[in-house]
Amino acid sequence: MTQKKVAVAMSGGVDSSVTAALLKKQGYQVQGVFMTLAQPDIEDQVARVRAMADRLEIELSVIDLHQEFAGLVLDYFRDSYFRGLTPNPCVVCNRQVKFGLFMDRALDGGAEFLATGHYVRWQRDDDGLYHLLKGNDPAKDQSYFLCQLQQQQLARVRFPLGEYRKDEVYELAAELGLEFSRSEESQDVCFLKDQEVADFLGDSSAVADSSGPVVTVDDRVVGQHQGIHRFTVGQRRGLGIPDATPWYVVGLEAAGNRVVVGKQQDLFRSRLHVAELSWLAGYAPELPGKLEVRIRYRHQPVIAQVVPARQGGLDILFDEPQRAISPGQFAAFYRQEELLGGGPISDVS
Repeated sequence: MTQKKVAVAMSGGVDSSVTAALLKKQGYQVQGVFMTLAQPDIEDQVARVRAMADRLEIELSVIDLHQEFAGLVLDYFRDSYFRGLTPNPCVVCNRQVKFGLFMDRALDGGAEFLATGHYVRWQRDDDGLYHLLKGNDPAKDQSYFLCQLQQQQLARVRFPLGEYRKDEVYELAAELGLEFSRSEESQDVCFLKDQEVADFLGDSSAVADSSGPVVTVDDRVVGQHQGIHRFTVGQRRGLGIPDATPWYVVGLEAAGNRVVVGKQQDLFRSRLHVAELSWLAGYAPELPGKLEVRIRYRHQPVIAQVVPARQGGLDILFDEPQRAISPGQFAAFYRQEELLGGGPISDVS
């Protein structure tokens, strides 16, 4: 019987390596694929992945997408910061690059599906609709980063690690003869590595004339800044405003090039607006209604009233005010364990 062929997105780390090894053990014909984007240590990365592919005795293809990545992700990343937004490049990359251009190229060779090491569960119901559920390890669940995927993408992917906890994956690696240090983790923002965001953005022409006032929530000028791209909502460091209690960034106003600061209590907001929505099912759930909402990756989802807004999009109203809601980040919507979709936060109040 002919083995089914599967492409595995590989980074050389424990998650993707165990994914490839598990599928090979299950009888699949595994093809490793690696995408070059804007990784600063790309030669070392490729060498690491090739070494793992050789160790697993599988073929490896290197797919060059650095130009496409620059246009789709890096431009979005830079533009967001200079507009006073806090971007999430991983969400954008997953939809447009990893499970878009990269998956198309990876499957051109006849593979049945693309597998990755994401900690998220995948299901297909009796009606042929694909669903994503949180990974079984709450500390590693990565469903948030996939909140912009669509049905045609879900039909072509698999996530073998979704049922496992991270400790179990390390145990599997040992059983499969793979050696990994527990400190070896893939970096979320691959193009930054150890670089600060402000340094990464420093060569942009938008930096040249980016200074402006630091103002309090009651509109008092208390300082000057060297660019709103250096700040995010909730930030405490680098403000240089002496006081008995800390100051925090509570807002960024690109129109006036202003950094707005306040005290701890000023960080809490009860409402946010999402103007552009993407639903994994291809259509919205019945609304208005209560859903769980996650406002950033490390945020614990909380119940909120989700209401269609008159101007379009959705208003999300929290029973309990949430800290440091950042325009530009994504709001992801859940019903219990299932990820329903999400969109970028456009406004808070």
